[in-house]
Amino acid sequence: MSKGKLGKVLYSLSPPYVFFISPIPSQATMSELQEVSITEEKPLLPGKTLEDVKEAELAAQTLLDAGQTHSVETPFGSITFTVFGIPKPKRPAILTYHDVGLNYKTCFKPLFDTEDMQEIIKNFVRVHVEAPGMEEGAPVFPLGYQYPSLDQLADMIPFILQFLNFSTIVGFGVGAGAYVLSRYALSHPDQVEGLVLVNLDSSAKGWMDWAAHKLTGLTSSVSDMILEHLFSQEELSGSSELVQQYRNIIVHAPNLENIELFWNSFNKCPVMLVVGDQAPYEDAVVECNSKLDPTTTSFLKMADSGGQPQLTQPVKLTEALKYFLQGMGYMASSCMTRLSRSRTSSLTSNRLSRDDGRPRASSRTSDSGSIPAESPGQSMEVSC
Repeated sequence: MSKGKLGKVLYSLSPPYVFFISPIPSQATMSELQEVSITEEKPLLPGKTLEDVKEAELAAQTLLDAGQTHSVETPFGSITFTVFGIPKPKRPAILTYHDVGLNYKTCFKPLFDTEDMQEIIKNFVRVHVEAPGMEEGAPVFPLGYQYPSLDQLADMIPFILQFLNFSTIVGFGVGAGAYVLSRYALSHPDQVEGLVLVNLDSSAKGWMDWAAHKLTGLTSSVSDMILEHLFSQEELSGSSELVQQYRNIIVHAPNLENIELFWNSFNKCPVMLVVGDQAPYEDAVVECNSKLDPTTTSFLKMADSGGQPQLTQPVKLTEALKYFLQGMGYMASSCMTRLSRSRTSSLTSNRLSRDDGRPRASSRTSDSGSIPAESPGQSMEVSC
């Protein structure tokens, strides 16, 4: 090799590693270059071919798609949760909490399986929390077991975030889960960037109804009372395929005793309140909306969705969730598709007329059916 100051160094990343070293002066010809072959002593992947690496990557992706289920111990008992995806830099996790009588699959899977939801899934890691004893295959709690209160269920969430090393979340709760997440947000406001609350009853009226049934000696079964909480009277009377499906799930649940314990327990960030137009607790959600800060609260009343809009109208709810996340500064380039193609969409940008001085509603309907991105503090009534 020629002596002197070195110039360009060209090399191959694949074994065998070959370096071509060109000395200065620049007039050097190719004949002056020497080839040096270096034998790799410790291959990075001994015995692995490119096909092996691809198979490993595919297996890892399959594991992420299938979700990873974990359990952590807390002072109030063990809590189980399933994680999908990988954390995104400077973005919160979406953390869901299901309603009573359901688990994360029966409550949220139809929503997260929709085509429109895939854009959100790609942008956020999500954590599906299951109340104690509600996960599939959970053993029945022993006689005398004291089920955690709703406040204690909320106090379990920090242990989940600590386990995952997550700093903030966007909470997405339905019914009892909405109540749990609202309690968590009140006690840990620095960890909650936003809340999506479906069928929230801030006074836990539904659970007081259950207590009234117990005190008056009424003989309604636990499964009947849970169904009355999940669905409107119109839906129950119509006995739709969805109602029949969930009646069968609840009546034949192997952990029905655990569900009853969870049922007994349930008596300042951007918030989106969601309720179906005939939901059992529609008035309670409207009342809750009247008490929240109108500058940070969005209220979505969904037509033709009954008591479980995430099951009956997953596409509409997905679109609303995208707008909500956009209002928080995420997914700015998100493409709104389904609602913008609908023939009829109505948007009421208003504050419901209340004794607290909110202005009376003023409605406007878009002929094209497109719904502009909303900022907190607006009420939407969607029927499409």
